[in-house]
Amino acid sequence: RGSDELLSGSVLNSPNSNMSSMVVTANGNDNKKFKGDDKMDGAPSRVLHIRKLPGEVTETEVIALGLPFGKVTNILMLKGKNQAFLELATEEAAITMVNYYSAVTPHLRNQPIYIQYSNHKELKTDNTLNQVYLLSVTAVQATNAPISGTTVSESAVTPAQSPVLRIIIDNMYYPVTLDVLHQIFSKFGAVLKIITFTKNNQFQALLQYGDPVNAQQAKLALDGQNIYNACCTLRIDFSKLVNLNVKYNNDKSRDYTRPDLPSGDGQPALDPAIAAAFAKETSLLAVPGALSPLAIPNAAAAAAAAAAGRVGMPGVSAGGNTVLLVSNLNEEMVTPQSLFTLFGVYGDVQRVKILYNKKDSALIQMADGNQSQLAMSHLNGQKMYGKIIRVTLSKHQTVQLPREGLDDQGLTKDFGNSPLHRFKKPGSKNFQNIFPPSATLHLSNIPPSVAEEDLRTLFANTGGTVKAFKFFQRDHKMALLQMSTVEEAIQALIDLHNYNLGENHHLRVSFSKSTI
Repeated sequence: RGSDELLSGSVLNSPNSNMSSMVVTANGNDNKKFKGDDKMDGAPSRVLHIRKLPGEVTETEVIALGLPFGKVTNILMLKGKNQAFLELATEEAAITMVNYYSAVTPHLRNQPIYIQYSNHKELKTDNTLNQVYLLSVTAVQATNAPISGTTVSESAVTPAQSPVLRIIIDNMYYPVTLDVLHQIFSKFGAVLKIITFTKNNQFQALLQYGDPVNAQQAKLALDGQNIYNACCTLRIDFSKLVNLNVKYNNDKSRDYTRPDLPSGDGQPALDPAIAAAFAKETSLLAVPGALSPLAIPNAAAAAAAAAAGRVGMPGVSAGGNTVLLVSNLNEEMVTPQSLFTLFGVYGDVQRVKILYNKKDSALIQMADGNQSQLAMSHLNGQKMYGKIIRVTLSKHQTVQLPREGLDDQGLTKDFGNSPLHRFKKPGSKNFQNIFPPSATLHLSNIPPSVAEEDLRTLFANTGGTVKAFKFFQRDHKMALLQMSTVEEAIQALIDLHNYNLGENHHLRVSFSKSTI
C-alpha cells in the first residue's frame, strides 16, 4: 500500500479530549476528520507530533529523525497539513529524542521543523507495513517511499550480505573506545561482538549484529558521520566475515553473548600513538548543530549524542559507574570545592570525598555514568596544583556521607543541591560547549561596568600570565581570555568560576575551543 493511503481507516485512541479537529486530504478521500494535537508540551508520550514539514518530504526521512534514538514502530503522515505522527517503541526513546531536538533544531530539506509530545499514547492504523523495521530495506521498498532529493544510492538498498560491519575511523583526534562504538551502534539493534585493532596506523573495528538488517540500518545511518564535532569520522563497509571469534573480553574485544570469557592480558585498547592524541586540543562533541549532507539528516550526530548520553534525560540515569577515583592530587592545596568546580565542567558533581588516610586521592560522584566517562576522558593526565592527576572509574557505587555528628575535617561534601550545576536543565546550551581543558577560557555574565583591564588583573592574580583578551563584539557580557598554559587556565577556572563581579553578576568560566 502506498504511504498516501495510510489514513484510510486509521484510528487513534487517546484518553485526552484536548484536541482540535483537522481536515486531512489523502488520495482524494476528502474531509476525513483527524484529531490533532494543539498542546505545546504535554506529558511525555512515545508518540511524537511533528509540525512544519516541507511538502515533498518522504516517510523515510521522517522515520530517520527517530531512528538514532530507538526503534520506530509506526508513522502517520498528514500530507495536507505538513505534519506527521511518529511512534517510538518506548517512552524513554521519545524523551531522549525531544530533549535532543530541543537543544538542536531539527531540519528536513533545510527547513526547521518542530517536535513535541502527542496527546496520543499510541498510533492505531491498519497499515501493518509499519510494524516491520521501518528503515530496513524492505520497508523502504514496500512503502514505495520516493527517495528523490536524498542521497541514498541504489546500491544502498540491496539486501545486506553480512551481519558484520568493518568500521574505520578517520580524523581520530580524540580516542574512540569500544564502549562508545557499542553505545552508538546499539541504537540499530543488539550488538553481539566487537573486535578493535589498529592497522596501517588507523583505528578499526569489526562489529557483529544478530541480523544483517541491523547492519544495513547502521551502515545507512552512520557511514560518513562524525562521532564528535569535526573529528572521528565513521567509514563503514560490510565485512566478508559472517561471524567473529572473540577470545577475550577486555578493552580491545568483547563478546556480549559470553560474559564468562577471560580478560586475557588486559592490554589497553589504545596504542600509544592514539593515546597521545588525547593531548591534542580539539573541539570535542557538543551536540553537532550542522546538518550532515547524508540522506538521513543528523542521524548519527543524534545517535552519538543520545547514545553517549550527552543529552539530559530527567529521571533516567545513564548506565555505567558514576563514581570516579582521582589520585596524585596536591594534598596541601586540594579541597572538595576545587574538585567540584573542575569536574563540574563535564557533569553535575553530586558528592566529593577526599580520603582521610590518603589525602592525595578523592572519590567524586557524578550525576550519571556518561558524565563520569566524559570527566575521566578530559581530565585524566591534566595538571592541577602542579601535579598530573590520574582519573579512573571507582569500584564504589556511591560516595558515603560521614555519619551524623562525626567530624571528618570537611573532607566530604554533598553538592547534590548546588545551584552551580551546569547540566541540570535538559537541552541546556552547556551540553553544546563541552571542550577539553584549553589555555583559552570562555567568560560570560560580565557586568557592563567591568572592563578588560579589570578582568586581566583578576586572572593574572591566579598566578598565571594573561596572553590575550577579546570581548565578543555582539555581546560584551562575554569574552575570551587566553592564559599561557592549559595548567594556568585550569587554575584560573577553579579560582574564578562563580566569582562575584558585583551588581549581582557571578562570572561563568569554561574551556573554549577557540583561540584568540
